[in-house]
Amino acid sequence: MPELPEVETTRRGIEPYAKGQRIEKVIVREKRLRWPVDENLSAQLSGRQITSVERRAKYLLLATDIGEVMIHLGMSGSLRIIEQEKPKKHDHLDLVLCNGKTIRFNDPRRFGSVLLAPAGQQHKLLASLGVEPLLDEFNIDYLWPLAKQRKLPIKAFIMNNQVVVGVGNIYAQEALFLTGIHPGRAANRISKKRLESLIEAIKQVLAKAIEAGGSSLKDFTGADGKPGYFQQTLNVYGRQGEACVVCSNPLKQLTIGQRNTAFCSHCQR
Repeated sequence: MPELPEVETTRRGIEPYAKGQRIEKVIVREKRLRWPVDENLSAQLSGRQITSVERRAKYLLLATDIGEVMIHLGMSGSLRIIEQEKPKKHDHLDLVLCNGKTIRFNDPRRFGSVLLAPAGQQHKLLASLGVEPLLDEFNIDYLWPLAKQRKLPIKAFIMNNQVVVGVGNIYAQEALFLTGIHPGRAANRISKKRLESLIEAIKQVLAKAIEAGGSSLKDFTGADGKPGYFQQTLNVYGRQGEACVVCSNPLKQLTIGQRNTAFCSHCQR
């Protein structure tokens, strides 16, 4: 599933080609996505200029004067910048730009979405989201009071989008390993100092993943069609049973929030 680094990688790949360009038309080949694509989307967006390409959590936001095009990649979606390329299987939607480029949305599982949020209104899908992890607002003064109120495992706590957005399964495991925190430890039983270290580790892991172009797990590719390479530096994710990179003891696995979680029982307490 594309996580925050993959979505940010996609945003950076699209922005140079899309920002400032007018949308010539929208071609919808399959409207049955997670939520049905509005049949009037092309009429609404044709001739509108894309004034910015932003990201909020795992949503890409293409701003126009009538509102924002909200794109979510779901579990298997991707966006690519193309020129005069025949559509392939699962190429469900095109945003054709006046510069000859096309933003093409491909989604084999159709769990992604393309929605239009009217100008001046905050879409309900964005209303309850927590802070962005790479911004200064994600700090110990913000997280400490929230953590002290929660008894759930720290991994589940930092993966809660109402607390902080975009810390997916891969990046939560990696950040917890870097700080030596057991993923099953209760959030309210972690010291302020260790929690502050975890905040910095989350920022470090996400920034490193973005720099590497995301994690090419299964079928993610960036806007240029190239895979990400962060997976080559994973310390624990998907490595249960293998040797810990620090102590060489075999990594163990437990289930938290219905997600497999690899960790080192010697290094993480």
